[in-house]
Amino acid sequence: MRELLLVAVAAAPLFGWGGEGHRLVARIADAQLTPAAKAQVAAILGPANTLMSIASWADDVRRDRKETGPWHYIDIQITVKHLDMARDCPKGDCVITKIADFRKALADPSTPPEARREALMFLVHFIGDMHQPLHCSDNKDKGGNDVKVVFFGQPSNLHSVWDTLLIGRMKPEQELFVELSAESQKHAKKWAKGTVEDWAEQSHKESQKVVYGRLPKSAATPVPLDSTYERSADPLIKTQIAKAGARLARVLNEALTTSGSPLPPSISPGTPSFASPSHRY
Repeated sequence: MRELLLVAVAAAPLFGWGGEGHRLVARIADAQLTPAAKAQVAAILGPANTLMSIASWADDVRRDRKETGPWHYIDIQITVKHLDMARDCPKGDCVITKIADFRKALADPSTPPEARREALMFLVHFIGDMHQPLHCSDNKDKGGNDVKVVFFGQPSNLHSVWDTLLIGRMKPEQELFVELSAESQKHAKKWAKGTVEDWAEQSHKESQKVVYGRLPKSAATPVPLDSTYERSADPLIKTQIAKAGARLARVLNEALTTSGSPLPPSISPGTPSFASPSHRY
């Protein structure tokens, strides 16, 4: 347990999975890359960087590049059953469309080197982001940011709990990596199937069922979250990170080699396949 992190983290503005979650997704994916894709990643990022070291870059630049803020999420209301791109991403600046745009830029060798490097860094982060359920769902609460909670005695909000606080109470990162990488590789063929839209819908359903569905039925404000909520949340977080790693590996293997099969057509009429190239606030 790493409860000492809670006070500092709860007061900080948090995005996506937080540093540890994004590193885990990147490490899990890196272990599933083909030799050709690994070589391409090394050439694009340069000798001083790895997928793990750049996994949170997209969060680091958000304050200076404010236009990128919406690219990290898509708001699918928890009251609806399915994603509707026209309704949920009307301006084309959500995580689904940006993954497609950056996947296309990465796959094109004629893309200028710096733009291709940014495309890779955004992809690594955004595929991680969309597996945090609150990046694919909303209850008119800014993806849980407006839901005030008390998490094991510390004031926070629901989004921060899912970004970092739950992970911060799990086993150390290296032990998590060993566990989740093995699970990801075991199920990689199954988990990597489908479209980005399919993956977003799955995150949305988990948010309905677990993130919001397991909130205590209490009128108290802020909402108390304890071990009962943690026991339902932790297995989902682990599975989502393991899935994100397998899916990121698939995207990179396909974009950086010529032998992979392309992603199937989008489930949303009029939306590019593997969507085109997002609040969490």
